[in-house]
Amino acid sequence: MVRTVNGDWLIRGRDGRLSAYAPRDEAAWCWAERLPGGDWLPPRVVGGSQRLHPVLAVGRGADGYAHLVSWRPTVPGESGLVHSTHFRGHLAALDWIPIGHPNKKGDRTGVPAVTVDAEGRAHVFVRNKGGGVSMLGQKQHGGWGPWRDLKGKEVHEELAAVTGESGRVEAYAATPDRILHWRQEEPGSVPVADEPLAVSARPGTLTALPTSEEHTTLFFTSQDGTLHAWRPGTAPVPLAAAAGPGPVAATRCVIEGTDCTLLAQRAASGRVAFAAYPTEQEPAGVWWTESGPQLPADAGVSLVVDREERVVAATLTPSTGQLLLTRRKDEPGLAFTAWEPVG
Repeated sequence: MVRTVNGDWLIRGRDGRLSAYAPRDEAAWCWAERLPGGDWLPPRVVGGSQRLHPVLAVGRGADGYAHLVSWRPTVPGESGLVHSTHFRGHLAALDWIPIGHPNKKGDRTGVPAVTVDAEGRAHVFVRNKGGGVSMLGQKQHGGWGPWRDLKGKEVHEELAAVTGESGRVEAYAATPDRILHWRQEEPGSVPVADEPLAVSARPGTLTALPTSEEHTTLFFTSQDGTLHAWRPGTAPVPLAAAAGPGPVAATRCVIEGTDCTLLAQRAASGRVAFAAYPTEQEPAGVWWTESGPQLPADAGVSLVVDREERVVAATLTPSTGQLLLTRRKDEPGLAFTAWEPVG
């Protein structure tokens, strides 16, 4: 299992501060603004001193709290999942709490994904030993419910979890010949399987984004290298050739008065590629524009809208701890400031 961070790892907290998270040196690290829009504090370890595997899932609740999930080694050859909540980026996170294993015990089974419902309850999804998907959810008044086997088979390692504008939780997983989808029918209920999409997606390319009150949109790259957008119940729409091999980062923002979906991806050149189009209007077309310096292969890209409603893009390289940041300029179009190192 490679060093991985899953989810939107650049988030805006309840107080407007931005923070970024990544696995590094057998721990979870946090970079946080000292004040909203200001300079950044030195990076530090969060969640306590437990040794972690190099994988981290990040989810943000509507309350602005960050939920972190990782694997930790337990006994030789076995691991367990742990969870922490970070209420303020510039303050200490809660210590890691063990939340178990989808098969009760064993080694790591996949990269976890975490999302947070409208009531602030975290939901963790992970591939299980049988190749399906298992899920664990927080209870309304504290603690965790039981592990639930959502079924599936031959699921790729990395999943995508998302909370829609309705506040209900959804999850996506890819197999060699289809994309699986689960969603809650009622708040707090166990997600149920929806009609799968018969398509072969490249492993590790799933990203989900709420795009309206009714829909979430899944972005994935097909085996021929084409980036697609898919809303369950409709046909997938090809957008453009993927800029690079990994997943896209996605967020919603207003560009010249129009609700747009902004995509970013580490391109094959090593630079960051941006593209935007009116939300849920994929036929309008997508064109990539590259920006910034060439980045190492393990660099990730994330997007967020800050307290001043400006899009912020960040790249983070876990192997070096280098965090770079750029903000959209206050002018028409999709122009960004020069990339600057943080810390």
